[in-house]
Amino acid sequence: MTIRRLPETLVNRIAAGEVVERPAAAVKELVENAIDAGATRIEVRLRTGGQSLIMVEDDGCGMTPDEIELAVERHATSKLPEDRLDQIATLGFRGEALPSIGSVSRMTIASRPRGADSGWAVAVEGGEKRIIGPVARGQGTRIEVRELFYATPARLKFMKTPRAETQAVRDAVERLALARPDLSFVLAEEERTLLALNAQNGSDPAAARQARLAALLGDEVAVNVLDLDEEREGLCISGFISLPTLNRATPREQYFFVNGRPVKDRQLSGALRGAYMDVLAHDRHPVVALFIEAPADMVDVNVHPAKTEVRFRDSQGVRGLIVGSIRRALEGGGHRASSTVSAATLERFRLGGTSVRSESAISHAAAARYLPERPSQAARGFAAVAQSAFAIVDRPSARAEMPMAEESVQITHPLGAARAQLHETYVVAQTQDGIVIVDQHAAHERLTYEKVKHQLAQGRVARQILLVPEVIELGAARVDALVDAAEALAECGIVIEPFGQGAVLVREAPALMAAGQVVIMVRDLAEEFLTDGAAGAAGRRLDQVCSSIACHGSVRAGRRLTVEEMNALLREMEATPLSGQCNHGRPTYIELKLGDIERLFGRR
Repeated sequence: MTIRRLPETLVNRIAAGEVVERPAAAVKELVENAIDAGATRIEVRLRTGGQSLIMVEDDGCGMTPDEIELAVERHATSKLPEDRLDQIATLGFRGEALPSIGSVSRMTIASRPRGADSGWAVAVEGGEKRIIGPVARGQGTRIEVRELFYATPARLKFMKTPRAETQAVRDAVERLALARPDLSFVLAEEERTLLALNAQNGSDPAAARQARLAALLGDEVAVNVLDLDEEREGLCISGFISLPTLNRATPREQYFFVNGRPVKDRQLSGALRGAYMDVLAHDRHPVVALFIEAPADMVDVNVHPAKTEVRFRDSQGVRGLIVGSIRRALEGGGHRASSTVSAATLERFRLGGTSVRSESAISHAAAARYLPERPSQAARGFAAVAQSAFAIVDRPSARAEMPMAEESVQITHPLGAARAQLHETYVVAQTQDGIVIVDQHAAHERLTYEKVKHQLAQGRVARQILLVPEVIELGAARVDALVDAAEALAECGIVIEPFGQGAVLVREAPALMAAGQVVIMVRDLAEEFLTDGAAGAAGRRLDQVCSSIACHGSVRAGRRLTVEEMNALLREMEATPLSGQCNHGRPTYIELKLGDIERLFGRR
C-alpha cells in the first residue's frame, strides 16, 4: 500500500469526530466563540434537538469579510496573539471548531463588525466553502448549522432522541451561563423557550453567581448552599456547595470552572467526593458550583480536543485546597440542615396533596369541606402512628410519669427545649417559631463520630482495657481481613490479636463504647474489610472504624431519655459542626415552622 496525504475535506471530517461528537458539542463551541467575541447577549435556537438546525446569534465584535473567509479554514484563530499555549486567556484557541462543524453540515456564517455599513456571509457545505457576499444584519455574528452530520451518515446512527440531545444542549448552555452571569442567554427549540436568563450586573460577583444559580436550579438550591472563598499560594477557589441534606441521585448538578472555563475533570470530582465523604451516603451527590482561578502557566487546557479537561501543575495542591475549603465551609454551617428536609416532611403530611385554605376565623366544620372524602394511605398511616404515640397522654397515671421540660428560657436556643420523646426514638423540642423532631440515634452518632475524629487527630483515642478479653469467632477469611487492618484498628482504640483458628481476641476497646457493643462492632468491621479486600486504603479503613465506633457507641433507638439527657443532646448538636446529618448522610432532625403547622390544620 502507498502512503498518501488525505484530502482536506476528509481531514476535517476526521477532526470533527473529536471536536463535534453531538449537537451539544457544536453549540458549546459556537457559544464559546460568541463569549470570546465580547457578546453581551447570546441566543441559541434548535430544531429536532439540533440535528436539523442550530442557530447561534450574538452581538459581539463581529468579523470582516476577510476574517469570515479565513475563520472556516483549519487552525485559523485570533485567540493566540503571541502563539503561546501557556498563556491562554480565551475559551477557544485551536481554530478547529468552525471548519470541523462545516465539514459535516451545511453551515452559514453572517457577521457585521462595529462601524461597518453591512455584513458579509459565507457558506460551507460538507467542507466546501462558498462566498455569499454582502448581507443586511445588525452588529455581531449569526451562525446557522443545518443537517448536522449529513456528510457522515454513520454518526447519525449514534444520535439519541431529539429530547435527549436537547437536554444535552441545555446542560452545555447552562454551564456556560453559570460561568458568565454578566451575559444574557436565550435557548429555544421550535417556538418553545427553554432558557431566558437576564444578565446579572453588579459590583458583587458572588451575588451575581448566586442569582444565576437560582435562575438555573431554583430558589430551593440557592437558599441551601454555603459560600466558598479561599486563596492559597496563587490558587483561588470560590462558589457554592450544598448542605449535605440537599443532594441528588446523580452528579448532573455539579459545575466546575477553571479560569472561567467549564470542565468535567475526574480529579476535581474525586476531591469533591473526598470532602463530602463522611457527611453523605456513597450513592448521593451534592450540588456544587466551584470556580477555580489559577495563573495561566499553572494550568494546561490543551489536553483534550473538546477542551473539557485540564491538567494542573500542582494537582495535589488543588485537591488539598478543594477538600480543605469545602470541609471548613461545612463545619462553618454548624448544625444547619437544608430546608428541603422540612418541605418534604410537610408534603408527606398533607392529605392527598390537598392544602387546606382557611380564613382567620374558619370553623372546624368549614375546614372539613376542604378535606378529601377518603384520606390517602400515607395520611391513614400517620393517623395510626399519632394515635399510638399520643394515646399515653390521656391516661392520668401516664401523665404523671411524663417528664416536664425546662421553662421557656431554653426555647431561645436554635434547637429549642425538649418537650417529649416519641417511641423512645424521636425527641420533640419546641423552638420560638415551631418544633424540631430529632432522631436521637442519628444525632448522637454524629456527635460520637466527631469526638472520635477529634481524638484521632490528637493521636490519643481514649480506650479502656477489657477486664475479660472478648474472644470472637469469625472464620479464617474475616480474621485475616481484621489482622491486615490491625494498625488502623489500634489507632482508633481497638486492640486485637489472632486467637487460634478463625478467632480474634479483643483486649482493648474505645472508651466511648459500651462493652456489649464491642463484639457486634468487630463482626461488622470484619465483614466490611472482607468486602473491601486489599483495595481498602488506610484512610478508608480509619473512616470505616470511626464510623462503626460512632454507630455502635451511640444512644440507640428504643432507649428512654430523661429531659436533662434530651436537652443535653440538643445543646451538643448546636455546638457540633455537621450535626445536621449523621455520617451516613441521613438528616438528624426536622424543623417545622409554626406557620406551616397551622396551614396543615387549616388555621391559615
